Amino acid sequence: MDLKKLLNPEQYDAATTIEGPVLILAGAGSGKTRVLTYRIAHMIEDLGIYPSQILAITFTNKAAGEMKDRVRRMVGDIVDTMWISTFHSSCVRILRREIDKLGYKKNFTIYDSSDQKTLIKQCMKELKINDKDISENEIIGRIGKAKDNLITAEQFKRDNQHNFRDNKIADVYVLYQKRLKSNNALDFDDLIFKTVDLFRTNKEVLEFYQRKFKYIMVDEYQDTNKSQYELVRLLGKGHRNVCVVGDDDRARRSRITAS
Repeated sequence: MDLKKLLNPEQYDAATTIEGPVLILAGAGSGKTRVLTYRIAHMIEDLGIYPSQILAITFTNKAAGEMKDRVRRMVGDIVDTMWISTFHSSCVRILRREIDKLGYKKNFTIYDSSDQKTLIKQCMKELKINDKDISENEIIGRIGKAKDNLITAEQFKRDNQHNFRDNKIADVYVLYQKRLKSNNALDFDDLIFKTVDLFRTNKEVLEFYQRKFKYIMVDEYQDTNKSQYELVRLLGKGHRNVCVVGDDDRARRSRITAS
């Protein structure tokens, strides 16, 4: 595969720099998906890297499917032995194999938003919290944000014990997590949250996946939250071959909006 004929000089450098940490900044329309797919094909076809050693993470199932289709056209069905998926899909695969280390059964249920809302309402009723004072949507949002920031129910409770309203939300969070576990269930925000917990508390499991994924790529890196960042950091510590692609313009706009 003659990448010099297929890519411009900047794209070529990005696609052929494989070892060590790599940051690729690319704006809209710059061909970053093209670069990533050629990068994967180059690793497999030219360098002889096993596809099963590659983890490529995207933010949507659509993007993952498109990337997989593009790589398949270059290297064939061997692409099926590598992981090209979203953060959440990758975490589900890991948890289906390993979640028993956290005290769950491997046939756990993933609650959708309707299931989640029903359970939150049940917890509020049990705790005698009126939804006119605090809505279930507010509680769901606060719990989701806490999980994105890797804040456990117990830590959330400790941090908010002196604020009456937040303390009530903390009570729901604590009970909600207990009910989820007794139901052998996770909500959507738990998928990354629990995988990070798994890696932090089970050294052998973490080392297995660090060895497995020698090369990690993350698209749309500017959109990662704390839990996603920590997941990549933990996995990438093994070989340090982490390539992240970000839209610098979008990241800059986000910083301006947040300031």
